[in-house]
Amino acid sequence: MLPDVAAMQALGARIASRLQTGDVVALTGGLGAGKTTLARAIIAALGHTGEVPSPTFTIIETYDPPQVRVPLVHADFYRLERPQEAAEIGLDDYREGAALIAEWPQNVGGFADEPGCLSITLEIVGDGRKAIVEAGAAWQSRMP
Repeated sequence: MLPDVAAMQALGARIASRLQTGDVVALTGGLGAGKTTLARAIIAALGHTGEVPSPTFTIIETYDPPQVRVPLVHADFYRLERPQEAAEIGLDDYREGAALIAEWPQNVGGFADEPGCLSITLEIVGDGRKAIVEAGAAWQSRMP
């Protein structure tokens, strides 16, 4: 359970401390469930001190060292309607040598089959959130 924003930030910090190049943090949940809040917490914990815009309209935002510990792509696939659109925007090129935080991953076919995928489903429970975490093989020994 994540009862408040501080708990969400703590989870983000734990994920960031274990995040490696090639990893995917796939965030699912309904509108307002906290996907962007968790993404921002991860990015801040990786060392970014500036604003973290939601990529809802740009679809992809990138962060590079030294502003973050590892190169990072933050993507929001909410507006995409077909998995092929990820290829059309060059997602594979952006991911080369970077970690990926993916909001609405199901809109591009998901990433659960990748060993470096940490899937987190956020559900609203009262005033807090419930995080359901599933880890790919590469995350098994470093679960947050």
